[in-house]
Amino acid sequence: MTDGKRRKGLMAASALLGGVLVLSACSGGDGDGSSSGSGTKETQQQADEAAAKKTSEADIKIAPKDGSDNASINNAAKVTVSKGTLTDVTMSTADGTKVAGQISADKKSWRPTSQLERSTTYKIAAEAKDSDGRVAHENGSFTTVSPANSFIGNFTPEDGSTVGVGMPVSINFDKAITNKADVQSHITVSSSSGQEVVGHWFSANRLDFRPEDYWQGGSTVTLKLDLDGVEGASGVTGVQQKTVSFKIGRNQVSTVDAKTKTMTVTRDGKTIKTIPISAGSPENKTYEGQMVISEKFKETRMNGATVGFTDDDGKGEYDIKDVPHAMRLSNSGTFIHGNYWGAKSIFGSVNTSHGCVGLSDAKGANDSSTPGAWFYDNSMVGDVVIVKNTGDKTVQPDNGLNGWNLSWADWKAGSAA
Repeated sequence: MTDGKRRKGLMAASALLGGVLVLSACSGGDGDGSSSGSGTKETQQQADEAAAKKTSEADIKIAPKDGSDNASINNAAKVTVSKGTLTDVTMSTADGTKVAGQISADKKSWRPTSQLERSTTYKIAAEAKDSDGRVAHENGSFTTVSPANSFIGNFTPEDGSTVGVGMPVSINFDKAITNKADVQSHITVSSSSGQEVVGHWFSANRLDFRPEDYWQGGSTVTLKLDLDGVEGASGVTGVQQKTVSFKIGRNQVSTVDAKTKTMTVTRDGKTIKTIPISAGSPENKTYEGQMVISEKFKETRMNGATVGFTDDDGKGEYDIKDVPHAMRLSNSGTFIHGNYWGAKSIFGSVNTSHGCVGLSDAKGANDSSTPGAWFYDNSMVGDVVIVKNTGDKTVQPDNGLNGWNLSWADWKAGSAA
């Protein structure tokens, strides 16, 4: 073979060998070069293990469930963590208003520190760490129950107040209650005196509580509302979870006798004052019965048109803008109050009013020496005023806070418990 042919032959062999080598390199994953693929798998496994080690074990739970609605405004919102501790929780309304809350001492849970608002969307963002310091995050959102789907009870007397012995616990619900037994079973009223206290439904919206006899002076009465989540009617649940208490003051009962035209004031069983009065005229008699002072006004306006006393022109038969020392005895307009416009001679001798009980007084309500001022200063909301010998009917027990006009048997018959 000539040198030229030999060089061409070597070049061809070299090219062929190079092709084989290239093919071997491309197919090495399926042949002896499989160790290279194994190394790739091991690298991926190591990466997965490393990533797993970086994920926090802390498990955060947010309640209510994300996206839920009709949530309770009292007990629903809560954040808990297992396998870790909470480091930060932020709760806010949709407009960004922050809600105060507190992480527990063991850093395992968080709750808001105030009652939530109804028909409001809240967002919660929580952060926790596990034992290795790895951080976990969780977010949630929920909407609280709407006013249309919930009910509340407006109650009297107020927490911390001191009232007279006749003051019932009166609850007025903002929705008609059809499940009366269930609602009443979640309301308790108790007295430090040990007196039995029973509830009475005057309507689907009003529930009052009282003992058989007046509260014992100096006792403490406690009202507990545990209505959160209680169904009051179809699709309507309670939202209140509250405990309040009030104190009963001294035992003061005043008896108005329209026949003798006097009022006898007794305190703790002893007569402390007798006051001349002027009750309702024969044409406008004062209700009889046991009435409870529900409001006090140093001065107030009394317009006859508001209670049906009008003249031929439709105007009130009277309109006095500064009635002194007025105390309400019924919702329909019965008051015991001072009177400065009548002659002093009528008190103790003639019944002249439109149905109220009048006491001699001075214009401006600033003369403390008058009978009207004395009685006002020595009376409190919840005191009992008994009216007799007027010749009129007994005041309805739901006309004001006057349930004492029902016998104990009739009172208990109105309980749904």
